[in-house]
Amino acid sequence: MTWIREQIVPVALGDWALDLRDDDLAQIRYRGREVLRSVRAVVRDRDWATASWVVGAVDVGDDVARIPLSSGSFGVRFDGSLTVVVDGDSLSVTFEAAADREFWTNRTGLVVLHPAAVSGDPLTVTHTSGEVSQIEFPRDIVPHQPAYDIRALSSEGVTVAFEGDAFEMEDQRNWTDASFKTYNRALADPFPYLLDGPVTQRVTVTVAETLTSRPAPDESGGSVRPSPTSQALGELRLEETGPVTFSVGASTAPGAGSADPVGHDTLVEVDLGWAGWPAVIQRATASGLPLDVRLVLPLEAAEQALEDAIAALEQVPLARITAFQPPTHPHEHMADDESLRLLRTALGARDVPIIGGTRSHFTELNRGQHLVPPGLDGVAFSTTPMFHTREVLQLEQAIGMQRLIAQQAVRIAGSPVHVGPVSLRAHLNNVATTDPPRPSVTDLSEGYGPELLDADDERQRDPELATWTIASAAALAVPGVASVSFFEERGPRGIRAAVGSDYPVADAIRALAALEGPLVTARDGEVWAIGSAATMLIANLDEISRAVRIGEASVEVGAKGWVAVGSEGDVA
Repeated sequence: MTWIREQIVPVALGDWALDLRDDDLAQIRYRGREVLRSVRAVVRDRDWATASWVVGAVDVGDDVARIPLSSGSFGVRFDGSLTVVVDGDSLSVTFEAAADREFWTNRTGLVVLHPAAVSGDPLTVTHTSGEVSQIEFPRDIVPHQPAYDIRALSSEGVTVAFEGDAFEMEDQRNWTDASFKTYNRALADPFPYLLDGPVTQRVTVTVAETLTSRPAPDESGGSVRPSPTSQALGELRLEETGPVTFSVGASTAPGAGSADPVGHDTLVEVDLGWAGWPAVIQRATASGLPLDVRLVLPLEAAEQALEDAIAALEQVPLARITAFQPPTHPHEHMADDESLRLLRTALGARDVPIIGGTRSHFTELNRGQHLVPPGLDGVAFSTTPMFHTREVLQLEQAIGMQRLIAQQAVRIAGSPVHVGPVSLRAHLNNVATTDPPRPSVTDLSEGYGPELLDADDERQRDPELATWTIASAAALAVPGVASVSFFEERGPRGIRAAVGSDYPVADAIRALAALEGPLVTARDGEVWAIGSAATMLIANLDEISRAVRIGEASVEVGAKGWVAVGSEGDVA
């Protein structure tokens, strides 16, 4: 079993090089320097689901690469191609595609990703009218598009020109992608729209003679690093953070609950618009831990539904609670003044910490921060590293972006931040234009929530996920973050199989949950660490073994591995 699922084909064309990762033209480099994180052709349906391309035989010449594409997604036959042409200091990518029938799409065309390392760089935007704007790539993660109506972008010796449609940009760090995304068709335009003919688009990137090398990336980076066969000893410089608790979420898979609780509490999301919600609460209590309850209101009779839910929770210990507005509500997926007022009324005299925020991505918290009422006991958001793509490169680069969103969430909240669920794939489709799927029964024989979505990833079972989880915990545990909840307690999205046997990530979660008191974190390149006075957990996401020093102790951490180090420097 291997952590990397995508097929990687190196492509070299003159002074240019890239990695074809399945259908993604990734890490486009000129003389070794990454100038674009990615160019990709996408077809998205009316719910923003993405078609899966089958890549045919790739033909690579001296200055041209031809990549045939086909797809049968959504019951439609798509035939297309990507053609990469190099001419000295320029590289162009042309996408051509056609469907065998009319198709309602939210987006079909080319997407360009700029590496997150360009954050703060000056940016010249040429609009479709020919007018020019002088801005910069955002430093803070911006909730809305930093650039609109784009014909060309130029920054620090790199110019990217777009043909075939008007383009605009968004800050993908909102979703923990290490990139800024420039895509075709403005979100302000109506969608879905009817695709009733062939599509042709082109992106051309040109570099100047004055192009200079960019230093190695920091937490906002995304540049290609060399892959040496050995690494010099690095010292981990510790940064203090407050107490942070770690836990897992309730299972959403069919079957019984867990008799082997892990963590300080159990996060459970309860859809009060589904008649089977009492079974969700009942099974979640099997952990014996306090519940972190995230109620999703129905569109109608919300007040009565909340009264019924609080009554069902009367004898249940609660770590915290909130109530989110449902899909299609104007404030969907957010805990706003109205939902929290109804929750307080239903709670009556019961003294429970009430939190706000969103059940969705940091994106929604960033965009909806004006909806967060003052005086809360905390603010929540969830995060997934693979909302836009499923490559391991995306998964690992998300760690540095998690540090950024955690820091910014603390600034937005003004109160403790609770991160979770952290899941490999999104636990809800927050951009769907249709109702969420619900079980046809009122018991848990079909599961619920993520069980009914395309939310599983086979890397849940991989040993490398344990390393990723330790690194993620270290990235998210910034001052002001009070708790982090990872995955589910069992099932395909869990820390153990449905039958109860542990996945490797279970040991990482137990080690995190055992940390007590004020914590410290550290980072050295691809090595992340988190620990207490008694134990330090060190995760190495690098492709090589790394030797690191903590105080007077040094320890070797294997490639894609993690270790627990005691206060005396002993490795557990």
